[in-house]
Amino acid sequence: MRKKERVAKILEWFRENMPVAESELNFENPYQLIVAVILSAQCTDKRVNMHTPAFFMRFPNPQILAQGTFEEVLELIKSISFPNNKAKHLLGMARMLVEDFGGEVPQEVEQLEKLPGVGRKTANVVASVIYNKPVIAVDTHVFRVSHRLDFSRGKTPLEVEKDLNKLIPLEERAIAHHWIILHGRYVCTARKPKCGVCGLREWCPEAAVAN
Repeated sequence: MRKKERVAKILEWFRENMPVAESELNFENPYQLIVAVILSAQCTDKRVNMHTPAFFMRFPNPQILAQGTFEEVLELIKSISFPNNKAKHLLGMARMLVEDFGGEVPQEVEQLEKLPGVGRKTANVVASVIYNKPVIAVDTHVFRVSHRLDFSRGKTPLEVEKDLNKLIPLEERAIAHHWIILHGRYVCTARKPKCGVCGLREWCPEAAVAN
């Protein structure tokens, strides 16, 4: 089967089996999402969701967070990975939102990337989830699954992102981001992929090798 046909089959499977695919981070507005995504770097969504309610109670908007102290922020996120760096990033992000963007989370990836603690992955997550922009955030799950399915052989997240953009229709990129993340999180796991129960097994080059 040619790659184009194989990709089409995989996308069709996702459409039929995961018609609803969303972020597992808890948030109610763009500000809460960007905070949660910054906190989720090298940390599980589950742990982030345990801490964000108290954080948002103390800092309900970027204006209040911008006036916060490092010590206050650190106390609320100290059991999350890399709390010192994330505390600095959150404060810097909030201050830039207030000073440069009128307290509003920008829509464009290029503007989002200017914010402290916001790299391309975080920017793409916010742009796709909140504003339905046709971008794909490449985290470790997307990177791994894209290689296993031979969607990409890119050596960097940006190279993988560019390859995915060539394969996935513009209108499906936002949801495809979640399809691939969730598949990598629960089925195509890093150490022991569950190939035996994987719905994509028929079209996966690595599953064929495993057989």
